[in-house]
Order: sequence, then structure tokens, then C-alpha cells
Amino acid sequence: MSDKQLLHLVFGGELKSPDSTEFVDPSNLHVVGIFPNYAAALKAWRGVTGATVDNAHARYFIVHMHRYLDPSKGEH
Repeated sequence: MSDKQLLHLVFGGELKSPDSTEFVDPSNLHVVGIFPNYAAALKAWRGVTGATVDNAHARYFIVHMHRYLDPSKGEH
């Protein structure tokens, strides 16, 4: 694994509709955490999505924060 720090945010909540990305209450989002690499973020994402599999309106996302911190680096 690379020692390069590529921060990723995992968060989610209840969507207004299963086919949208608009949250019911953006002020009440579940922030799972910020992770040092994509592999760690994916592991956390899989854990939380597995726990909400029965709720079609619950959706979690991985945000590649490192791309926003330094847009010249489009790495995974």
C-alpha cells in the first residue's frame, strides 16, 4: 500500500427519493468518517451500506477529498 495520503470522506443519510441525491434533512447527515486512502473508505462504506440495505432511501457516498484539496491530482 502506498504511503501517500489521499483523504476520503464517507457520509450519507436518507434521500427524498431513491433515484436522487437530495437528502431529506442535510443538517442531519451521518458522517462515517474521513479515511487516509480509498481502500479504508471503501471498507467503511461497505460496512455502513450493509447495515442499511433494507432502507431504499438510505444512501452513502465516498468523496475523494484529496481531489478538492489539490485539484491537479486526479488519483483514485
